[in-house]
Amino acid sequence: MPMVPVYLKGLGLGAGLIIAIGAQNAHVLRMGLKRQHVALTVGVCILCDVVLIAAGVAGMGAVIGRNPALLALARWGGAGFLAWYGVRAWRAAWRSGTLVAEGGAAALDPRQALTLALGLSLLNPHVYLDTVVLLGSFGGQQAGLGRLWFAAGAMSASVAWFLALGFGARVLSPLFSRPMAWRALDGMIGAVMLTLAGTLAFAGQAAR
Repeated sequence: MPMVPVYLKGLGLGAGLIIAIGAQNAHVLRMGLKRQHVALTVGVCILCDVVLIAAGVAGMGAVIGRNPALLALARWGGAGFLAWYGVRAWRAAWRSGTLVAEGGAAALDPRQALTLALGLSLLNPHVYLDTVVLLGSFGGQQAGLGRLWFAAGAMSASVAWFLALGFGARVLSPLFSRPMAWRALDGMIGAVMLTLAGTLAFAGQAAR
């Protein structure tokens, strides 16, 4: 099977799940604005995502591949979740929220920065739903090397996003201090998620 479309599917789904207003992204942006332990913070976030995506695709792929019922459940459950996520993103696009990155907190030492980055990356239950369950379910449906390419695409999205957010924070902050910028971004995320939900549901019908 062609690998580039599989890679792009992983890239698109990974980007859609990662690029959203949340505690982890706000922390990375805040550290980038203050130029405090940017490499450490970005590295921890990337490493956590890469490990969780790999575990999800490897583990879920093995389980789903042996059980057609789980495959159907993952397909329709994933489609439903993506549709909900897309609608949620479009609803967020109508709100006036912004990503507040500035703050007056004291500088963190390296140990504090590491602990905080790990906590925000691993203590959020949504990260497991996104990486291990959802991306794992999608990746597990790919045949052969397709799983590796899908995982590589999702990992690439994580690497690119956190690098851009952390090291490009001072460039991005004037833009994303405006509600309209986040509205446009959330609108784009919603479109991607709903498109993927439709694609997944259609694949389920075609497989019958």
